[in-house]
Amino acid sequence: MNDLLAFGLLGFTSFFTLINPLGAMPIFMTMTAELNPAERIKTARKASIVAFLTILFFAFTGQLLFRFFGISVNSLRVVGGVIFFMMGMDMLQARLTRVKIAENEVKKYVNDISITPLAIPMICGPGAITNAIILMQDATTIDKKMVLVFSIFLVMLLTFLILYSSSKIIKALGETGNNVLMRLMGLIVMVIAVEFFFAGIKPVLIEIFGK
Repeated sequence: MNDLLAFGLLGFTSFFTLINPLGAMPIFMTMTAELNPAERIKTARKASIVAFLTILFFAFTGQLLFRFFGISVNSLRVVGGVIFFMMGMDMLQARLTRVKIAENEVKKYVNDISITPLAIPMICGPGAITNAIILMQDATTIDKKMVLVFSIFLVMLLTFLILYSSSKIIKALGETGNNVLMRLMGLIVMVIAVEFFFAGIKPVLIEIFGK
């Protein structure tokens, strides 16, 4: 039971920090500034659902892709650690990736922007996809797989609620609060990155020098 709880907490915290819905709020608000509340809710809901399904797709098909391309899990751990570290460094410095879109095209492409760039790659980026593949590999039992799926669902639900309440949250935190929160999440992501990197590089080094 403790093992399942620890795995669930790892899944929840890693996905929440990598997806970083709080950091996505300013981008979401900018892209949906001209939409009415109903359209904004619809956009947030569709983006969250598409991101959830995309993460699940890579989580359950990642191993097939590995075998097809001859990729090892340890290699992905190392690359994932590098990706996470770079993302964490950007977050630690409170740098956000701005998505540019013409103001007169927001309403016309409301359905399109909910899929891309909101769902992919803003919510479901390379970090979240890599994390899903690696954690599904670590989920060696049905119970762990169910816990992982539930963790992803909780993060996506929180992402929707945060985007839904984005205008109130940003106003409450203020610019300083948003920057502090971004840096804190960046630090957590960098710690996860180091763990992933050494978890992947250790078996590779043992295989190389053990022969």
